[in-house]
Amino acid sequence: MSHLVAPSMLSADFANLKKDIDMVNASEADWFHLDVMDGMFVPNISYGFPVIKLIKKYAEKPLDVHLMIVDPDRYIERFREAGADWISVHYETCPHLHRSMQLIRSTGAKAGVVLNPHSPVSLLKDIVEDADYVLIMSVNPGYGGQRFIENTYGKIIQLKNLILEKDTDTLIEVDGGVTLENFKKLTEAGADILVAGNTVFSSDDPAKTIKQLKMQS
Repeated sequence: MSHLVAPSMLSADFANLKKDIDMVNASEADWFHLDVMDGMFVPNISYGFPVIKLIKKYAEKPLDVHLMIVDPDRYIERFREAGADWISVHYETCPHLHRSMQLIRSTGAKAGVVLNPHSPVSLLKDIVEDADYVLIMSVNPGYGGQRFIENTYGKIIQLKNLILEKDTDTLIEVDGGVTLENFKKLTEAGADILVAGNTVFSSDDPAKTIKQLKMQS
């Protein structure tokens, strides 16, 4: 399949959120990417249920909700009720990760596992078959606009090899520092889904930038 593009709404203009939602709806983007931060697992606080419900009200594309929070299992059902279609949780926050995957899937949402930059792909060898997608963080989570971590390419290749070895359909998502300069190298390495926040919303023509990010290698 061709790769997907998911604009990160963390970089949107929250004073004109409906305008940016409409732009994503009208663009070639595939998903809305929503970063939820609790100020504990990551050093930032973003938004929660009310904002997700608002975006869901106007969104015409799936909501990809990335939970950067402590003990995410407590809130899985509520995020699903708020409108999440795809829900990802960090390996580093889930001591019983198989249960977390089962819980997400029991709500009808797709289940994803997230790896921080310092966490090796080898940690996923016993869980990758239970995940619909794996999100590789290419920056340290918490803030948009950070510099891309170069060893991400190697991690994507390792993960792709693991997925092939396990003969599973798990997708690979990449979040952080995705630009018009590096996105083709990411898809060539094996990325299926590109999350782009600052690159899209700081552009003079966000819809055009999304179209460019959708181009094939």
